[in-house]
Amino acid sequence: MLKTFPVRELVLIVGVLALCGPLQAQGQSARKTARPDAKVFFVDLKDGQTVPSRFMVKFGAENVDIVAAGVAKPNSGHHHILVDAPLPPLDQPIPSDLNHLHFGRAQTEAEIILPAGDHTLQLILGDNDHLPHNPPIVSEVVHVHVDQATVEKPRSPAPPGASVSFVGLEDGATIPTKATIRFAIAGMKLSPAGSNEPMSGHHHLIVDAPTPDLDREIPSDPNHLHFGRGQTQVDLTLTPGPHTLQLLLGDHEHVPHDPPVMSKIIHVVASDASGAQTPAQASAAPGRTPAPPDAAVYFIYPSKGALIYPNTTVRFGLRNMGVAPAGVTKENTGHHHLLVDVETPALDGPIPNDPRHLHFGAGQTEKKITLKPGKHTLQLILGDSQHVPFDPPVMTERIEVTVMAPKKRRRR
Repeated sequence: MLKTFPVRELVLIVGVLALCGPLQAQGQSARKTARPDAKVFFVDLKDGQTVPSRFMVKFGAENVDIVAAGVAKPNSGHHHILVDAPLPPLDQPIPSDLNHLHFGRAQTEAEIILPAGDHTLQLILGDNDHLPHNPPIVSEVVHVHVDQATVEKPRSPAPPGASVSFVGLEDGATIPTKATIRFAIAGMKLSPAGSNEPMSGHHHLIVDAPTPDLDREIPSDPNHLHFGRGQTQVDLTLTPGPHTLQLLLGDHEHVPHDPPVMSKIIHVVASDASGAQTPAQASAAPGRTPAPPDAAVYFIYPSKGALIYPNTTVRFGLRNMGVAPAGVTKENTGHHHLLVDVETPALDGPIPNDPRHLHFGAGQTEKKITLKPGKHTLQLILGDSQHVPFDPPVMTERIEVTVMAPKKRRRR
């Protein structure tokens, strides 16, 4: 069965369909003869590849000219993409809809948006009347997977004066390690998740993490706490030391509003009133800074075994500790280091600083890197104010990723 998408789930860049040439009446022209060696293909897109929801698709062609729709020229045509659709009838003009995308101005690339999940893409060339050639000039079917985390979603409107705020909690406050955090909303109605009531939403508490993307569903993990039943307080347990907190309102689908309704990021210090050393502090090796046993760094992107582009933005996070710049000595804080194609360094000295040991001493949580095609290893490790690993070390396993090779274009 042909799979179709609602308009809100499959969005094309503005004007893609408008750029298509006018379709001719069905059966108006006979099919044009194609050279047997004519080819069309996707450039830099491999079968089985994981792609973001919004991505650029590039088309290649050999032994056939790419011209605009309506141009009657021998051995020529223009591109169409079939999205989750089989080949159309070859004796009729190619349909124009969300499953059959026309590029009637001779485009050789386009930005498209797909919903999360598995999809098929295939190129087919159409002549001046959008008819497939004889024989048809088609590419191989390419299977792609869209990561849910990359899906952009429509944002619900919010009045410009709406706000969320912490109740009785100020920036710089010292709080117990087990504290009750209360929050409020003004200028909008509080409603549970799933309740699609205009000008309403529910709270999310972001702990030790930057403000998330505003056109995506707010993550749900230990750093992004959802209150989908309309709660206005939470009993929060924090490790001793500095932390950041932020409130962000989400709509019925956990997507931030437009404009976003959020608080400023505030800084608090969690303190154990007893003043006793934690087990980590008591057992830390000489010269190394203690870390909570449940602290963790992690890759947001890419994941283990991922197929990635040569130019990729690596994103990373931190749980149960805070991020602080290098040189700043605060309890239970550190900064990230990304290791590329190297073994884990010695844990009793500063992490090296070179092209294979990337430091993020300003507290960054992402980095665009360039890698050669092939297999590579990546690892994250947290360093203290002096770039020395913690005790116990806060690091990921070494993950392997594969960088795709760009497809070479043949000279005509």
